[in-house]
Amino acid sequence: MNGDWLIRGRDGRLCVYWHSQDAVLCRTEHTPGGPWDAPRRVGGEQRVQAGFALGRGADGYTHLGAWRPTRSGESGLVHSTHFRPLLAPLDWLPVGHPNKQGERTGTPAVAVDAEGRAYLFVRNRGKGVHTVNQKERGGWNGWHDLKGSRVDEELVAVTAESGLVEVYATGPAGVLRWLQEEPGGRPVAAEPLAVPVAPGTLGALPTSKEHTTLFYADGAGLLHAWRPDGDPVPLIEAAGPGPVAVLRCVLGGHDCTLLAQRSASGRIAFAAYPTESESAGLWWTESGPALPEGSRVAMAEDAEGRVVAATLTPDGELRVARQKDEPGLALAAWRTV
Repeated sequence: MNGDWLIRGRDGRLCVYWHSQDAVLCRTEHTPGGPWDAPRRVGGEQRVQAGFALGRGADGYTHLGAWRPTRSGESGLVHSTHFRPLLAPLDWLPVGHPNKQGERTGTPAVAVDAEGRAYLFVRNRGKGVHTVNQKERGGWNGWHDLKGSRVDEELVAVTAESGLVEVYATGPAGVLRWLQEEPGGRPVAAEPLAVPVAPGTLGALPTSKEHTTLFYADGAGLLHAWRPDGDPVPLIEAAGPGPVAVLRCVLGGHDCTLLAQRSASGRIAFAAYPTESESAGLWWTESGPALPEGSRVAMAEDAEGRVVAATLTPDGELRVARQKDEPGLALAAWRTV
């Protein structure tokens, strides 16, 4: 999964998405904060391959991108929209291949602009980056080569508070960046961030009207935060390997950035600090049971503004913990749903 896989829908219900065998599945709260419905397939009966992407628009709609097999040795990208958690997602519709045809080339990434148009990004055969985006009145524009070289498998796409789309890639040169300059325009290359980045650790979070903050781990396992107006700031030693989930939320009446990661012990570790005030410091606090290697963690705010954390094991076991009604980040007991 690439992107936030725990998403609050337009109607306030939480929904989770994951890949199992040859399908993307989703589960939804039957009522906000209530029991969860059984898993359903996304996009009908079409088979899709592992490594899909999610993006949520300001309208609350979830957009998904995935690869599906087309013929022997070849694949194509498809897109689906999930308008409301209790409704079935739309069928998968083809959007093509960055190199017109061929094998899967990388894990896609999805962002949705302020007008609700999905932008799909993916590494191409030459290890650069291609993009394709929805037209204002339906359908898709043609594929466009953003260039770049030797980029890693997984890209990061995000929509800034301005509503403009941004995409990031990692590689030997550090972090490559492409930023949209006007609504509906193609993202254009920006000055790269020349730092060592461990593949698969990059994350992005809009933290103000002016800035998106990047989070990444270096080769020694130290997490950093960076915004274009300054130098990378060392944050804390990573709790464990793999990606860090990030969420901007209100804790104790303060605008905070919350990090979560599966720790070396297998438990989920949380750390928080005042948004864009990395100098305040932060520390990890572990929560919940030990989870197997490959488990993922995600966070969202529910309809009442409470932080909800979810974990998903490789075999599809979903656990959820919800913030208690008390100051700070105090989570109720984790429960399997």
